[in-house]
Amino acid sequence: MHIIKKYFPDLSEKQLSTFIELDNLYKTWNNKINVISRKDIDNLYIHHVLHSLAIAKVIKFNKGTEILDVGTGGGFPGIPLAIMFPDVNFHLIDAIGKKIIVVNEVAKELGLKNVNGQHIRVESVKKKYDFIVSRAVTRFDKFRAITQKNIHNKCRNTIKNGIIYLKGGDFTDEITGIENRTTIYNINDFFDEPFFETKKVIHVSIK
Repeated sequence: MHIIKKYFPDLSEKQLSTFIELDNLYKTWNNKINVISRKDIDNLYIHHVLHSLAIAKVIKFNKGTEILDVGTGGGFPGIPLAIMFPDVNFHLIDAIGKKIIVVNEVAKELGLKNVNGQHIRVESVKKKYDFIVSRAVTRFDKFRAITQKNIHNKCRNTIKNGIIYLKGGDFTDEITGIENRTTIYNINDFFDEPFFETKKVIHVSIK
């Protein structure tokens, strides 16, 4: 837990206590419904929470921003971001219903009023959002093709509306043709841990 405070020293006491609660909640729920690999649950704060919060190093979402988290799994990056930005609305979706059960129960137990989890595929979502976030659920070009319909162009933040994607490795071929709208941030510029050495935050703005 100290790792979160190390990189985000200005968190309120309420935010800190909420982040602390994540450990016990996810370990409890993971024993019922496996949303994080058994061998990885002990790395919750670095591999999942801090990884999600890399987005908070790229942008400080303004109050009232609407965000869709696609393929959220157990609630990443959506739940850590919802703790970080309590005045921002997060819609967390996944095609696997049992994962959304965990999302909604964790959000309820944490008292996160700004989180709504739903068992639905993104192809069926009609609403438009300021940003779509996700953690490498598929190839980025494929992801962009099925989600860009859900982004509107009413900008209310310091960077343009679009997709913010957490991904590792070489994905050069996945951003072919949109290089002029793409900004890539190296997460190891924000965090020192070796886990982040090859991981990136990709922001692709709307046209």
